[in-house]
Amino acid sequence: MTRLLLSAVALVIGLATAAGYAQGQAPGQVPGRGQGGAQGAAQGRGRGGPPATARASAPKDFTGYWVSVVTEHWHLRMLVPPRGDYAMLPLNPEARKIADSWDLAKAKADPDQCKAYGPAALMRVPGRLNIHWTDDNTLQLDTDSGTQTRVFRFGAAASPAGQATQLQGHSVASWEFLGARGRGVGVPKGTGQLRVRTTQMSGGYLRRNGVPYSEDATLDEYFDTFTEPNGDTWLVVTSIVNDPKYLTGPYASTVPFKKITDRAGWDPTPCRADEPR
Repeated sequence: MTRLLLSAVALVIGLATAAGYAQGQAPGQVPGRGQGGAQGAAQGRGRGGPPATARASAPKDFTGYWVSVVTEHWHLRMLVPPRGDYAMLPLNPEARKIADSWDLAKAKADPDQCKAYGPAALMRVPGRLNIHWTDDNTLQLDTDSGTQTRVFRFGAAASPAGQATQLQGHSVASWEFLGARGRGVGVPKGTGQLRVRTTQMSGGYLRRNGVPYSEDATLDEYFDTFTEPNGDTWLVVTSIVNDPKYLTGPYASTVPFKKITDRAGWDPTPCRADEPR
């Protein structure tokens, strides 16, 4: 599994980087329209008839139940890290000051227990996912950890300025296809990935021990799947957080999930500040 997983992660990161640099942009920034594998190819324009729906043009099947497999940073994901442990995070002095003031007892007494369950950190919380279509152009991702719901809207406009922020923010989804250039280019099934850009988040914790991200943060995610020779199917999620208020540069992370046959073990739990999930 390790070799295949590393290959899949390298592919996802490579695609994310290529997308970011397509117009001379840094990783984590959304390239402009018309870039390789963008929505034009996914929607099948220019061949007569209405554009294909997002469900019909999906390069892979991302639906089903998935369980976290913690392959690295076990002490940061399976435990509540101690105050001041913000290794590997590109924090500026203001963010470090906030993180250094975090206190577990105060966090347990805080009425808002969901600060570590926003999109910027949610995929790293151990637990199970359920990904399913709610209509032909909307994917929904539910988590049993924190009992959270994320909604990925294909073809949606970016959230307008001034709209109220919320914990899970506003997520716009698109398909990206490996090797596609321009509109109307035929792309074989199984050669693309799901890209999600999330804005209008209300802010929260990048790490459960009080490391902050702000309302100005943006999140770009790349979802990809692959199947091993033994039949095991994996979902790999690469996340890139940019936050001009608290980060000195992009924060990228990759986490794997293994597909499971049904909802056995599904365990909805409330947000908890003093538990790893």
